[in-house]
Amino acid sequence: MSNIHEKTDVILIGAGVMSATLGTLLKELAPKWEIKVFEKLDKPGEESSNEWNNAGTGHAALCELNYTSEKADGSIDISKAIKINEQFQLSRQFWSYLVESNLIGNPQDFIMPIPHMSMVQGEKDVAFLKKRFEALSNNPLFQGMEYSEDPEKLKEWIPLIMEGRTSNEPIAATKIDSGTDVNFGALTRMLFDYLKSQNVEINYRHSVEDIKRTSDGLWKVKVRNIGNGNIEYHIAKFVFIGGGGGSLPLLQKTGIPESKHIGGFPVSGLFMVCNNPEVVEKHHAKVYGKAKVGAPPMSVPHLDTRYIDNKKSLLFGPFAGFSPKFLKTGSNLDLLSSVKPNNVITMLAAGVKEMALTKYLIQQVMLSNEKRMEELREFIPNAKSEDWSIVVAGQRVQVIKDTEAGKGTLQFGTEVISAADGSVAALLGASPGASTAVHVMLEVLQKCFPQQMKQWEPKIKEMIPSYGMSLVENPEFFNEIHTSTAETLGLIEKEHAVVEKELVFN
Repeated sequence: MSNIHEKTDVILIGAGVMSATLGTLLKELAPKWEIKVFEKLDKPGEESSNEWNNAGTGHAALCELNYTSEKADGSIDISKAIKINEQFQLSRQFWSYLVESNLIGNPQDFIMPIPHMSMVQGEKDVAFLKKRFEALSNNPLFQGMEYSEDPEKLKEWIPLIMEGRTSNEPIAATKIDSGTDVNFGALTRMLFDYLKSQNVEINYRHSVEDIKRTSDGLWKVKVRNIGNGNIEYHIAKFVFIGGGGGSLPLLQKTGIPESKHIGGFPVSGLFMVCNNPEVVEKHHAKVYGKAKVGAPPMSVPHLDTRYIDNKKSLLFGPFAGFSPKFLKTGSNLDLLSSVKPNNVITMLAAGVKEMALTKYLIQQVMLSNEKRMEELREFIPNAKSEDWSIVVAGQRVQVIKDTEAGKGTLQFGTEVISAADGSVAALLGASPGASTAVHVMLEVLQKCFPQQMKQWEPKIKEMIPSYGMSLVENPEFFNEIHTSTAETLGLIEKEHAVVEKELVFN
């Protein structure tokens, strides 16, 4: 075994979309900084970022009902929807900058236009959807949204879903054509190709075993070369832990106070994928329903048109499951080994509070294929078992922490944990995750490099024109940015873009 001690400016742990985004931002902002990446698998984007391990939805709250809640007075709270939409616009702007600067190639290799729809059944949910539509459609970020309860109109929008539907239950849907399908695996690979061209040292099949603070305030990262078993030590001024579900154990190894009283709850997922091209061709949208009572937000059922490997696919799910692994390629001991003296009470409190979630997961794990088909038939009444097979999706680790709501609160979302001095940061959590990667990595920069932000700001605004401003409060600017990014990313044709700009300014 050889012990190599090498110094560098930045170490990125994990070769997913988050590390790819942060590395690309840093290369544009501080091109002279040395960056090293360590990934235990043999290529980038193979865990949570992989196209088969996530829903591929460009999350902008256009169709996801869990981002708009009904308040006690019956009104709809759209604040979270606005926030997530604005965050996704940052991603679109950054990706557009990369395309225009020829730093990445054909955008259609990772992003495609697809209508985003919400669909509900039953009087109560139809009333909710109508109120949601009225609240959102008056907002500039959601312009172009349509609503219908008319079965004939719905047959135009979602023929596969309406075909063979015999229920007399009311049904309604909203539709907005500016949605996207994003192949985050392809995007991650494109970004790592760019980083490699910028002399970033990318080490695959290298597993990070430990992270310790040195006496002079730097970080010593212990890395095992999986190929030959050698142990290497790399020292860096800044470390980003972007290892998906594997981030929590590494954050705990840093020993920073901010890593205490945090736990993780792993949730696995399954999707059903359609194998019949004739069925696939009958559907062209991402259609999100409403989560069942007692089900967690990440279990919202949706029927998605996907573009994977230059082929149109149709997926339905997710079906939640349970595995103690924190990564798809992880260990069955991951959950147990994450329990520490400083978080055991937090974890136990979550266990008591989340009995309904535990029950739901047990029910999901016990589902037979026929039971899954029954759930699918709520979307596609004529679905045939022989047309569908199961795909195992990625592992997600939901954050458990002590909050004002009490000990052991299960968090649904994406969260950055960083040291007080900004020398180390970790990304925890799940959805909306990859869709808001640029916003999240800008948060990392603000927390960890406050001294450089003033110097970097002009470049950040060149890459992301709406940085630091509210798009909802600047609707004309939003329309201009939304149209120009759609044109650059190939989401609308140039002729269409010119018409849209004329409509905005006339």
